[in-house]
Amino acid sequence: MDTWTAIFREMRAVGTFWVLGGLLITALVVRLAAPEDRRRLRAIVLFALLHVALLGPAIGLVDTDASDVARVAALLAAALAGIGMGMTLVFRVLLPRAGYHAPRILQDVVGTGLLVLVVFGLASRLGVHLASLIATSAVVTAVIGLALQDTLGNVIGGLMLQSDRSLEVGDWVKIGDTVGRVVDVRWRYTAIETRNWETLIVPNGQIVKNQVLVLARRHGKPPYWRRLVEFHVDFRFAPTRVIEAVEEAVRQGRIPNVAGDPAPNCVLMGFQESTARYILRYHLTDLAVDDPTDSQVRVRIYFALQRAGITLAIPAQTVFLTQNEGRRAAEVREDEAERRAAIDRIDLFHTLPEPERHHLAAGLRHAPFARGEVMTRQGAEGHWLYLIVRGRVSVRVTVDQMSDEREVNQLGAGDFFGESSLMTGEPRNATVIALSDVDCYRLDRAVFQEVIEQRPDLAEHIAQILAERRVALASVRDDLDHAARCRQIATTQVDLADRIRAFFGLDEA
Repeated sequence: MDTWTAIFREMRAVGTFWVLGGLLITALVVRLAAPEDRRRLRAIVLFALLHVALLGPAIGLVDTDASDVARVAALLAAALAGIGMGMTLVFRVLLPRAGYHAPRILQDVVGTGLLVLVVFGLASRLGVHLASLIATSAVVTAVIGLALQDTLGNVIGGLMLQSDRSLEVGDWVKIGDTVGRVVDVRWRYTAIETRNWETLIVPNGQIVKNQVLVLARRHGKPPYWRRLVEFHVDFRFAPTRVIEAVEEAVRQGRIPNVAGDPAPNCVLMGFQESTARYILRYHLTDLAVDDPTDSQVRVRIYFALQRAGITLAIPAQTVFLTQNEGRRAAEVREDEAERRAAIDRIDLFHTLPEPERHHLAAGLRHAPFARGEVMTRQGAEGHWLYLIVRGRVSVRVTVDQMSDEREVNQLGAGDFFGESSLMTGEPRNATVIALSDVDCYRLDRAVFQEVIEQRPDLAEHIAQILAERRVALASVRDDLDHAARCRQIATTQVDLADRIRAFFGLDEA
């Protein structure tokens, strides 16, 4: 009975019941309120088991110095377990429930402070008065203070950074000439990872004392970073024409990591000796891919200017050489042959005589597109068709506004699209996206108008071909059988012939 009484008295003296009860409550609360933090209980359980294991030596070695040491060690293990339980309940359960997520460095400082208080208390129990020892050792205190000056400054700086949330993990910052993402804020330093996969270690004290530029942070706005892409165009081209061509290509191009809102915009920044200086401004959604996205934007600008017949500026000091007349003539003949071949491949124009086909070929406009650009969009207006010379495109349709686009066909060199809009003026019935860099020609309504006015009978022939293509596209969406397709082709052909004549004013003529 005396043994059990001694054990009970010792357990009460060193707080064993408090440790075990607190451990049970903490485990239950964490399991219910913060199950993702259950792994943090392992250290607490370890200290609790160490505390219980030290009870044996503390009781068995009664009235000896070793007994006192074992008792103090048991108290230290109990204190560590208690600090762990308190820190878990406060910083992992209570404060997050209140909407405050304490920074890691604050948790570390609080835990270390509590540990220092426990060590002082246990040292006093053993008869070692650390406070008086430090107070009476002025020289030692001064040396320690000077040695820890920078360290304390960094620790305090880290606390300030996270307490006022001026810097958070995940922020993109610029310090000096270095741009990177904050990956960790520790006691002494802040780690910044650059785009080159380098990690810059910056002491917290230095960050507090100097200016730091936090990128892409606006109150109440998404973390977008505005980028500026500069290009130069010959000043003889009208600025309104340049701006319209560039903005249309970039806004409708679905460039990855380019925000749609706010929309990209092009501005004229000034005139130089022989060029006009423009800047395309857009907002980057992923700060890790700044240069690759700038490159994609420049590609879109280049192709947009090419389609509009606008050339990038050449420096004024460039030396121009007169091209050999024979070589120039060969290039003209090659271009004419390519245009004529593109017209000859279109079955819409097979019945046209030689002069009319030559006229159409001469009226073609060069229209290149970059990979990923939207060449036409379903529902948009556009009174022209495209003839593909090189590259491949994807034809996609949307059944209704709630469904996603579905690819119904792919077109390549020798194919054409957009004939319905050219012939009837109706909105585009499909979206076409360039799968690679695409080189093609564009035939506008004004050029074809001159031909069909001379050959009104073309309306019937064109209506038949358009009807077959349209019903083939509709059958993919509506799953039509052969008989239904034939009936729909006949009905559609009559309707299209009337619309073609009306669109080009043939009935009036």
